[in-house]
Amino acid sequence: MSVPIRNADRSHVIARDRTFFVTSSTCEKRGLLQSARAATLFIDVLYHYRQLQKYLLHEFVIMPDHFHVLLTVGTEMSVEKAVQLIKGGFAFRAGRELGFRAPFWQKGFSEIRVHDRDAFLDIRKYIHTNPVKRFLVTVDTDYPYSSVRSGFELDPPPQRLKALPESAAFGIAKAMP
Repeated sequence: MSVPIRNADRSHVIARDRTFFVTSSTCEKRGLLQSARAATLFIDVLYHYRQLQKYLLHEFVIMPDHFHVLLTVGTEMSVEKAVQLIKGGFAFRAGRELGFRAPFWQKGFSEIRVHDRDAFLDIRKYIHTNPVKRFLVTVDTDYPYSSVRSGFELDPPPQRLKALPESAAFGIAKAMP
């Protein structure tokens, strides 16, 4: 499968911000993210770049062999660069802190642009239920490496998706552990 051509040139961006559902897998779909140490490190990397304001983080789940994130990038950042920071940042730290060796990630990633409230809610539900569908837990809130679990601070949706019900859809008041 070839890697799709992407239009990452910032001069072609016409939206102030763009929201994406991103998925990427580990090399050969190996369960490299199944340990608590690896999954926790990945979450730390997600929040590191969020803190640096590289993107807004709305939802995530770290599965044993892949991850899903729902994030928003501004005009100064492409989705490709955001994913490069996440995957590259994790691979670097996992090599240094956990002794992982390259290659860690499958080449490329998939992204779906989120244009409206319904798509955002559908993706949010997909992220939350992914561990249940894979038989890792029976209740989504029991999975420790997902934003559905209490304790993770999440960003509100972009203004264009603000019609989302804040109280039902987001754990914005939650603090990261």
